[in-house]
Order: sequence, then structure tokens, then C-alpha cells
Amino acid sequence: MSTATFQPSPTIFSNLNDRQLEAVEHGLEPATAPALLVIAGAGSGKTMTLAARVTRLVLRGADPQRILLLTFSRRAAAEMERRAGSLLHQTLGLGTAQSPPCFRWSGTFHSVGARLLREYAPRIGLSDQFTILDRGDAEDLLGIQRQQLGLAGSKTRFPLKGTCLSIYSRAVNSQLPLGEVLLQSYPWCVNWEGELKQLFKAYVQEKQSQHVLDYDDLLLYWWQMMGERELAVEIGQRFDHVLVDEYQDTNRLQARIILLLKPDGRGVTVVGDDAQSIYSFRAAEVRNILDFPQQYPVPARVVTLERNYRSTQPILEASNAVIALAHERYAKQLWTDRASSNRPRLVTVADEASQARWVADQVLAQREDGMTLKSQAVLFRTAHHSAALELELTRRNIPFVKFGGLKFLEAAHVKDLLSILRGVQNPRNQLACFRVAQLIPGMGPANARKLIDAMAASADPAEVLLQFKAPPAAQGDWAGFCEIYTRLRCEGGRGSWPDDLQCAADWYLPQMDRLYEDAIVRQADVLQLQRIAASYPSRERFLTELTLDPPEATSDEAGPPHRDEDYLILSTIHSAKGQEWKAVYVLNVVDGCMPSDLSTQSAQQIEEERRLLYVAMTRARQHLELIVPQRFYVQQQSGYGDRHVYASPSRFISQDIAGLFDRDGQWAVMQDVVGPSGSRTATVDLAAKVSTFWD
Repeated sequence: MSTATFQPSPTIFSNLNDRQLEAVEHGLEPATAPALLVIAGAGSGKTMTLAARVTRLVLRGADPQRILLLTFSRRAAAEMERRAGSLLHQTLGLGTAQSPPCFRWSGTFHSVGARLLREYAPRIGLSDQFTILDRGDAEDLLGIQRQQLGLAGSKTRFPLKGTCLSIYSRAVNSQLPLGEVLLQSYPWCVNWEGELKQLFKAYVQEKQSQHVLDYDDLLLYWWQMMGERELAVEIGQRFDHVLVDEYQDTNRLQARIILLLKPDGRGVTVVGDDAQSIYSFRAAEVRNILDFPQQYPVPARVVTLERNYRSTQPILEASNAVIALAHERYAKQLWTDRASSNRPRLVTVADEASQARWVADQVLAQREDGMTLKSQAVLFRTAHHSAALELELTRRNIPFVKFGGLKFLEAAHVKDLLSILRGVQNPRNQLACFRVAQLIPGMGPANARKLIDAMAASADPAEVLLQFKAPPAAQGDWAGFCEIYTRLRCEGGRGSWPDDLQCAADWYLPQMDRLYEDAIVRQADVLQLQRIAASYPSRERFLTELTLDPPEATSDEAGPPHRDEDYLILSTIHSAKGQEWKAVYVLNVVDGCMPSDLSTQSAQQIEEERRLLYVAMTRARQHLELIVPQRFYVQQQSGYGDRHVYASPSRFISQDIAGLFDRDGQWAVMQDVVGPSGSRTATVDLAAKVSTFWD
């Protein structure tokens, strides 16, 4: 059904407020309209507004397959598609059996980058069979280069492989010189700048020889590709509209990609909130959203969403006051029609043990008043801040889930099974093949290394694997593996998907029974992989998307308690962003914790810590409690022994702001001592270009 001339009835978007509707109706003709920046305050209906804008564009005639929708998680992209599809069904009167429009180019920056690189690989010096390293494999590959260059044997402290990868990633994503990255974030590594450059260059060359990319390469190659005029024009013309969610979380590399896609800004919509920019440790750059309007020849239009649909007015008044002291921001005043006589509370307690008891008491009291545990959350700046509370909850038999734990792709058995598929997909992936070889009884590291070296030296590594003479102890099992490998290699993971995974799992499960004492528990993750696989059209898409957007945790190490129908939420503030609960308790609202004493070296760091507190406060719908222990027990202080350290309330709660709270206990306030703010007021060998990044 064509929608080119369709005009929606006045009631289609009747649930939108005036500012939301203004954003939805902006620039429906991308050839003439400037870029749009939507500053979406916490709880202001950002997702619905963006979905409604996508719907409006399609109704105006935009081809869904020429819309690029970029989010920061696959789930967010799926939710956006679902909402837009629902609105379109409602508008067009389609039956429930009709499928929503296919937004082919909807996903995370990294997943879209991977798809474009796969498509353009022959023209940019990449193999179209490249596979993607997860974080653990990238660390291991970098560690091998670190060892081979002799850096692991240095007599002074050379950074470990995990730190090396973090440095590498920050330099790539921030687009800053390595020396500047070291000075800002890794000052103890400054003297190793020359050696790190040598290491990173070797790491890049090794990735290219193995036809593998890491997370950062997906953005780096995409950006390099957009630096080639012919390719940039070709790719930019594929999309009439580019919409970006959570723009405040973009790094410099991502912002530059968007600018190169649409240099004049026409057809670009970005949505975000500078007050919720809290991911600088991932190289997110708040200046991207602060400077966005002025980067185009015609400045972007700015629409601000201030009506809040989540919190009560007293909570918003306190939250507004905290963020109002930020030195640089888009001015906005969140408001709601949800009046309440309950003000947020500042609660002073003696120490961390008292804090734990107080929170447990309050959680149970709210439960007795009819509020489920699931609708309550305890938030904290750093994961270890909840240690005392976890002990108290366990003692009282209060079930809880703490967000974190062992990541799904870090589990050994999951990596084993995925390595089988990765080794079939790309036989030059040495880490995958090395891992799989050692799964076979009788194949130790020495024989596995011998196999990998032979594969690396051959033009046809898959054939080398099949012809390899395994040691006598492994020959029987090796023959069985080669049979499976040949079957998976020949079928290619297309028409047979997801049967490929079943085939690999059938071979692997007996190995897992032999390797792991808790194999029965681990089988749940194999089943989960098979369920996930069924939602992907091919092996390549499965391996790519799962690496870029994995499940949070293994089934046996994290997740809701299996025997309890209700449980309390414990979460770091970073993990809580985008969530909401009826009652929120924020631990350790004191200087040293909020802001963290590790994040007060610059005005920019302190400003981000202020935004963290703001994000925590705006998660609350009805009840908000900020808790202030007066002292902390600190162990093993050199020269002093174990001792109590007395704390000062957070500098972000000034005397005026404290007046917006009800107060329990004695509350002392401290004036804001934040320092001065920063200024505001055709075919190309991209592999070769990336190789010279570290020259």
C-alpha cells in the first residue's frame, strides 16, 4: 500500500504533547529541512517520540529500507521497529496478521558497520569472510603480540593485555593521539608510548593476516570508508533519513561517521539528553551533543522535551536543582502533572552497616504496603558499594538480583561452541582454531600450535586442517571432528542454518561432559544459543550480532532467582540508565563515592559525576531516598592500620538543594566546589590505511 499521499487523521498522534508533535512533524522533506536535535529529558517519552517520527516519515512516503536507525542495543532497535509498526498498523487500518514495514537498516552502530563492511569488503581491502573478535579474544590476540615482542618480559611494569586493549580502544574511539590518551587516562603508562605504538601496529597487522576485526575496527573501518569521497557519496545516498538514539552516548568516531553520511545535515535526526551523558569511560563525548547544532552549514533545529511521564513533581524539583548547577548544558525544566505530598528524602546513617539495615527495613516496609520487591531498586556508583547490603539481604532472606556477573560470551563452554562456528566461517581465525583443536582428547597446546602454524602458512588453511596428522592419542576423535568440520564448511551456514549449530552442538556436548564437572548446568546455555540462533537468517549474521550484542549473563551465574516470585533490584547507576522503579534508594551520597574520589581530577570528570547522580534520581517514580553514611571502615591503610574515615555529604547537594528534601537524621551540607567549566559558550585499501594508524 502506497503511503506517499496518505495524510493521517488528527487523532493518530493525539497522545503526543505539543513539543513531541513538533519533533515528529519537523522537516518531512529531507531535501530542504535542516538537521533536528531533540533534547529529551528523563522520562519525557523519547522512545515514543522517535518511533512516531519514523512512522510519520513512512506515512509521508519515505521508503523504510532507506531509513537508517542507529541505537545502542539491538533490543532498542527492535523496540523502535515494534512501536513504529504498531503506529503504522493503527494508521493504515492493517490487520494484525500484516507484518510491519521492514526497517532493514536498523541496529547498533557496530552491527550496521559490520554489515556495510561485509558488503563493501572487496572494495576496501577486506576479506568478505572476516570474523569478529569478542573482547576476550581481542585481549588474547594482543597478549600474543605482547609476548612475541618481548614486552611481557620487561623488568619494569609493562601494562597487562587487558589494559593494553583498553588503551588501544580509547585511542581509536576518542580519535586522540596516543600520548594524550596516556596522559589523560593512563598516566602510569606514559613512558611506554613507543612500545605501545609498536604493539598496536603488530596487533593490527596480525588481525589483518587472520581476516579478523575487533569491535573498534567496525567503527574505524567504517569511518575510513566514509573518508573516501566516492564511497561516502554512494553510501550516503542509500539513506534518505538517518535517525540516532541516545546521541549523548556517541564517541567522536561515531559522530564523525554521522557527519560524513550527511554533511549538510538534511535528513538527520538525533535524540538524546546531555544531562544523561555518563559513559566517558567508553570514550563517549558529551561535546558531540553540545556542539551538534553548529556543525552544519544550516544550524540544526533544537526541540526540547520537558514534560515528564515518570516521576512526581517533588522528585523532579530536586532533580532539576541538582542538574541546574552544571556549568554547561541545554537549559530545561522537567515538569509533570503528577502532584504528590511525598518529597524525596535525605537519610543520614552512622555507617555502611547502618545503611544496609536501613535499606533492608525500608524495602520490607514498602513490600508490606503493597509494593513488590521488583518495583524497588538500590543504586550505587560502583559495584563493590553494595557489599554490606548484599550480606544483610542474604541474612534476612530477601532475594535480589545484582546486575553484572559473568558475561555470557565469557563463559568457557559458550566460547568453545562459538569457536567451532568461527573456525569454520574463517579458517584464518587462529584463536578460534587453536581453542577448538584443544577440545579434542590427545591434542595438547603443542600439537594445536603446530596445526595453527601450518594453517597460517598455507593459502588454503581449511585443507591443511583436514590433512593434518593428529598424534596417535587423538586420531580417532580427530577424524570425527574433521567430518563435522567438512560438513559445516561445505554447507556454508546458509540454507542449513540453524541446523549448523545443532550439528556443532551434537559434536561438542560429549566434549563438554568430559571437560566440565557441571556440564548439566552448562547445557542450559547451549540450549539458549540454539534458541537465539533460530532468530537469525544465517551463520554469519548470528556470529556477528551475538558478538556485538550478547546476552548479559550465563544462565547459571546471574539472572532472577529460580524459586522466588519476587526479588529486589541492585544495580550500578550506569546499568540503571533507561530503567525506572517506584522506589529508588541511592547508596553512599557522599564525597569520595558521589563523586568518586577517582573522578575529581578535572572539571569535566566532576560534571559527569553530577550527571550520574541526576540519572540515579530520575529513575524514581514515587519514592526517592538518598542515603549518607557518616563514616566508613577502611582496612589496610598503610601506616595507619584499620580505621574509620568520616565522610562529607556530596558536594552536589548544596544547602538550597537540601531544602527540597525531607531529612532523616543530622544532615550537614557542603558548598559546591567544582572547578571552572570547559569552553562552550571507488576501490581503496582501507586495511593499509588502518595499518598506518599507529605510525
